[in-house]
Order: sequence, then C-alpha cells, then structure tokens
Amino acid sequence: MKAVHFGAGNIGRGFVGMLLAEGGYDIVFSDVAAPLVAAINAADAYTVHEVGEGGRDRVVTGFRAVDSAEDPAGVAREVATADVVTCAVGPTVLRFIAPHVLAGLRERAADAAPVQVMACENAIGATDQLRAHIEELAGDEWAALAPRAVFANTAVDRIVPGQPEGAGIDVTVEPFFEWAIEARPFGADRPSIPGAHFVDDLAPYIERKLFTVNTGHATAAYLGAARRIERIADALADETVAAGVASALEETSALLAAKHGFPAEELAEYRATILGRFRNPHLPDTVQRVGRQPLRKLSRHERFVGPAAEAAERGLPTTALVAAMGAALAFDNPEDPQSVELHEKLAALTASEFAAEVTGLEKGHPLFSDIVEVVAAAQA
Repeated sequence: MKAVHFGAGNIGRGFVGMLLAEGGYDIVFSDVAAPLVAAINAADAYTVHEVGEGGRDRVVTGFRAVDSAEDPAGVAREVATADVVTCAVGPTVLRFIAPHVLAGLRERAADAAPVQVMACENAIGATDQLRAHIEELAGDEWAALAPRAVFANTAVDRIVPGQPEGAGIDVTVEPFFEWAIEARPFGADRPSIPGAHFVDDLAPYIERKLFTVNTGHATAAYLGAARRIERIADALADETVAAGVASALEETSALLAAKHGFPAEELAEYRATILGRFRNPHLPDTVQRVGRQPLRKLSRHERFVGPAAEAAERGLPTTALVAAMGAALAFDNPEDPQSVELHEKLAALTASEFAAEVTGLEKGHPLFSDIVEVVAAAQA
C-alpha cells in the first residue's frame, strides 16, 4: 500500500506520516522545501520522540520525498498509484496542492480502486475545501474523474511544538493524539490507520477539538504574551492566565453542549485533559509560536469568533472569549507578518471598521458591539 502526504513538516512526519507508516503504507512525502526533501531522501529512518507521561520513541521507516515545485509530474505519478492521499499544509495552501491531486487523478487508471483523500488541517470541512478546489480546476472534466477518488473530512489533534536545533528530520511531539475520520465515504473499505476512529457525524468532534484545543491553546498564548511569559506550560502555571483559559473553555463547552448535546461531565473531563496537555513541561512550546497569525485566528469561522458568535446568538456567555480576543489584539511579534499587519490595521481603521473587516461579523450581530469595544480599548 502507498500513501502520498502533502506537507513534510513536523506534523506531516510526526503525526500523519507516522500513523500511516504504522498502518502499513509506504509514505511519499510531497513538499516544496528542497532541503527538507533532500534530507528525507538521504535518511533510511527517523524517530518521533513522544515527550511526557506515557511517551516513547517511535521509529518510522519506508518513506521517500518528492519536490512538488521541481517535479510536479513526479507527484502526479505518485498520486495516480496511491491508495491514500493526505495533507497537513494549512487551510490556505489547499488550493496549491489541488492541481497536483487533479493531475494524479487524470493519470489514474479508470478501473483502479478510488484513492482515499483526507485533509488533516485545523479547519472545519478542510477535505471539502480541497475537493472544491479540485472540482473548480477540473470543470466539465470532473464528472469523469470523480469516481477515481473518495473524500472524507477528518479532525486531527496532536501538539507538535517548535523543534530543537539539530534534530534533523526527527520530530518531538506530545504522547496524546486523536484522528477522527468520516466513516460514510469509505463504506466497508476504510484506510488502515492505527488509533484513528471512524465516526458517522464528524462535525461535533471537529468543533469540540477546534473550540477546546485550538481556542485554549491560542488563549494561553495571548494571555501569556500579555504577561510577558515565554512558554505555554509556564503560562498555564500563572493563576491569571490559567483562570482566563479555563473561563474561555467553559464558554465554548456551554456552546458544544447546547449545539451537539455533549454531556457536561464529558466536556469537563475533556477540558481537564486538554489543560493537562498544555501544562506538559517537556514540550518546549512558546507563546510566540502558538500566537502567530493572529488575523487568521480572529477571522469569522476560527477559534475565537466562530464559537463566540454562535454562543452570542444563543444568548450564552462570551465574556472570556472576548477578553481573549482583546489579548490577541495586543499580541506583538515583529517576525510574524500577520502580527505586523494587525497593528497596521489597528492604526489605520476605526474600531467598527476593524471589527467588520477582521472578524467578518455584520454590525447587527449580537457579538459585534463587544468586539468593537475591545478593539477600541486596544487602540486607546
């Protein structure tokens, strides 16, 4: 069996690629970073170091890499004969890998089993987004190509921090991981992924993960940065930060319970697990790394505005989530282009203009005035 994975970075190697290899697939990584491709092809194995309670070293073998910038035809050939195609490239990059997947489908034998495509991104419906990009490129040709692939949305969760210098292609990760996958598209022919669980309705799992793990992680980063704390684990050791994160997650849990029917006890246990992961002292994660790209994190369907908007529409509390957004507005990382752009927008736009442009909320939305208030405070 063969799997093609787009994005040979730390998540690709330390999570998705590792589990696919353990499932019996030969892995072909596709990436645009020539030095990384060369390093992968020069190695016979790499090690995923799980740090923290229950962690162990996992050795990955049976892989190679293709430079999709230099050899797009080679990538297409690999996709054409793959059993599985996955990606971990970031939602905004999906449109750039769509042409490679489409080219592979064009070369795929019409009588071959359909390739199983899964986008492993921190976004709701990422596989649907990838499929939409492919369909748009294919145009009228899509009707003939569609039977050559099946697409399933997924929810993935594993903290992969910034890596220590000199690690090569080894990856340091936390022991915990979760990979939930839509079962329905595959029928009885599910991919072989150890530890993954297949569910009939993925939406509750995606939102529980995004609105707890991603919201909590970013909240810890922005509140920690405001208190000049460097590491995420240290931020959670600060009583003020810990209380702010806990309050924000209680608000997202209230929404998850109301919307999806999760039992309160189950959500409380899930929150405790997530906060325990953030406190892992063996993960060298920083508030600057986790807090980067604040404009994306403040956008309409992301980890703050997404749950807060739905909570406000239901009359549920949003005070802590709005406070976290206020901390995000103060985040200042000169090496992060989005942080720089955020402060440029704060200087150039009115509070109302900024709120509308960045969050995507309409002025009549029940959350809008609260957002305007924290923006104005950030501009003062």
